[in-house]
Amino acid sequence: MKPELLAPAGDLERLKIALLFGADAVYVGGPEYSLRARASNFTIDDIAEGVAFAHRLGKKLYATVNIILTNDDLPGLDGYLLALCRAGVDAIIASAPVVLDRARALTQIPVHLSTQQSVTTSAAAAFWQNAGIERIVLARELSLAEIRSLAAHTDVELEVFIHGGMCASYSGRCTISNYLADRDANRGGCAHSCRWNYRLVTKNGPLTDEYDFALGAKDLETLTFIPALIDAGITAFKIEGRMKSANYVAATVACYRLLIDDHLAGTLRPWDVYRELLAKAENRVAADGFLAGPTSARHQLYGSGMNLPRQDFLGYVTAYDPGTGQASFELKNALIIGDVVEASPPGEAAFVFPVAELFAADGTRVDFLKKPMENVAVSVPRFLAPYTMLRKVI
Repeated sequence: MKPELLAPAGDLERLKIALLFGADAVYVGGPEYSLRARASNFTIDDIAEGVAFAHRLGKKLYATVNIILTNDDLPGLDGYLLALCRAGVDAIIASAPVVLDRARALTQIPVHLSTQQSVTTSAAAAFWQNAGIERIVLARELSLAEIRSLAAHTDVELEVFIHGGMCASYSGRCTISNYLADRDANRGGCAHSCRWNYRLVTKNGPLTDEYDFALGAKDLETLTFIPALIDAGITAFKIEGRMKSANYVAATVACYRLLIDDHLAGTLRPWDVYRELLAKAENRVAADGFLAGPTSARHQLYGSGMNLPRQDFLGYVTAYDPGTGQASFELKNALIIGDVVEASPPGEAAFVFPVAELFAADGTRVDFLKKPMENVAVSVPRFLAPYTMLRKVI
């Protein structure tokens, strides 16, 4: 069985990028019922446009309705679910039983159970399946052996997180942010307090002079586990990151798309090939989470704990003029004549070219570009499709 590759989308542009670079489906959230309230959330009109784009490609869009609800949220819930139904979403991702009940009462939208419900057993999977859930996003704290066992004892669809941020609490049910930043992580306001730098202090004073300890876990990266998860019969693989950049979405989706397809075709490449593709995203330090079994110090953020973002992402192509051979893009990092650029078109092999001509926002030919967010252009020796990723070769 070919598993679905499910990617995050913080806005319409990232939605299109995820699907064009190989995702089978995307998940999005609105501003009221989603656990990423600070992301560039979708209006209902945006969701309808995203659905239309996905369906034209034969792909799917899921909407998250996964906050922990209070009574204040209930009056608007029915209207929101009906709006999602009219928009044509392919499923909603929910954690609260009331959302499941109202969705089944009002619509025909399939409901997927969020990882926030922490399903770790086949008995729990059977319970939710009997309640009407069509797919379960498993708790992130399961090992590969536990996932295999669970999959062998249930026939409900199972989804597994394969890449992205991990939470210091069980399957995301954390309140550190509530206490330290007055932002409710379970209602879309997580301040990522576990990733702040802390100072370790004993009754005798600080252990160090630096704020060099973090409570959080390293990000999840599961490249070498993908073949085993496919063979276990997992329905869908989920990438985390609705607040991540277009570059992150393109690079991670392209990498896992290639890996999944290679395994199914029996043509797996050396692991360094996939790691090199994944390195093009601005990933934080990563480990394999709980998949290999109990975690250890190597899964924890110690010291600075973070990688600085790479400075090689230049932007993605917004337009190409065949008459001038110029590709337009919004500049993210500095670029000068003589730099070598890698172009990664959606669904095609990347190629590199030397920068011979650069053009500022007003069309003036220049020797360098360094103003972020400026709409600029570069001469390219061949056609580039929209959303082609441009990165400096370092």
